[in-house]
Amino acid sequence: MVRGYIFDLDGTVYLGDRLIPGAAEAIHHLKTRGDKVLFVTNKSIATRQDYVRKLRKLGIEVSLQEVINSNYIAAMYLNEVLVPGEKVLALGEAPLLSELQEFVIPLTENPAEAAYVVLGWDREFNYEKLNLAFQACLHQAKVIATNPDRTCPMENNQQLPDCGAIIGALEGATGKPIDLVVGKPSSYLAEVAVKKILLLEYENCYMIGDRLETDIKMANESGMNSVLVLTGISNREMAATSPYKPKYILESIKDITSL
Repeated sequence: MVRGYIFDLDGTVYLGDRLIPGAAEAIHHLKTRGDKVLFVTNKSIATRQDYVRKLRKLGIEVSLQEVINSNYIAAMYLNEVLVPGEKVLALGEAPLLSELQEFVIPLTENPAEAAYVVLGWDREFNYEKLNLAFQACLHQAKVIATNPDRTCPMENNQQLPDCGAIIGALEGATGKPIDLVVGKPSSYLAEVAVKKILLLEYENCYMIGDRLETDIKMANESGMNSVLVLTGISNREMAATSPYKPKYILESIKDITSL
């Protein structure tokens, strides 16, 4: 039976520019025995091509078709829901804008014209950008976000504010939650990954990640096998008290072949 293995990247396959020990060997073993592998990241400040280059540099052979990120999912979603004449106000860095342009998503910088606002991780986020999104909301624009991650793990146990902080700023201004997150843990991303790319059943897939509230939550809610690795954000104590219980807990990705 062919299985599908969906790997988070930051905190799971690597930390910063350092590969998790044993990751390349474990992934190679899965592919060699005939299983399918897909890399899925919520991080929206790099392109899919960037991730392919990084993984190859770290010793993992991968194709572009084996990598999806939240920018790609956001662009795919907007491509499906936009009707002729609707435009999108995008707050994010160049990789998000590039992916939207690849899907020929009509963009605008005028909040009065925007039917949708898409929020990505933006390291140049400021009051002016917050106000643009807020004004679009006043004109009844729907708000989607690439991902809900509050922080992004780095090397040496460091973290950086992620897209969740930007979501929080806009929700603080509007007083209401945004309409949709398209990245993990969304059911939309799970369906794209499992049904449209891997072409497998949920129960035959494993979601491997370091975040309980995204990786594990998405796996559990979709019917995948959830696997928490302890090389990133979450630890055993957090898993014990979380509403999102992983089916398996591994010290690191190197142990995935034991399941």
